[in-house]
Amino acid sequence: MNDIAFILIVFFLVCASVEPEDGRSQVIPRSEKNEKAEASQSTEVGLTPATVTIDGTPYRLEEFPPRIRQLLAQKKTEAGRVVVLKSQADVPYAHWIAMTEIIEQAGGIVTLLLEEEQAVHLN
Repeated sequence: MNDIAFILIVFFLVCASVEPEDGRSQVIPRSEKNEKAEASQSTEVGLTPATVTIDGTPYRLEEFPPRIRQLLAQKKTEAGRVVVLKSQADVPYAHWIAMTEIIEQAGGIVTLLLEEEQAVHLN
């Protein structure tokens, strides 16, 4: 009985380790010491379920790919090709993935803008 249990454990360990990891590779921009200069060069993309904004200007979904390609083609440095992606909480994951893929295909480097918690002091 112990032999059968050992064989089953080995079998399941071998099967579990064979499964490949899925996912999409992503290039993450380097951290720069001069964040203010880099922030002024980067493009900001905002995602909502129905619209996409580039530096505050709203675009329809079909207008987004040519416009982001045009903007990123003008950027000559790696820091200029960084795209800060802001996403609302109700944006579907498939929509987010599609937009990041469009940005990467246009030559952009996607970085995420994370919200920081701030303490509010009331007097």
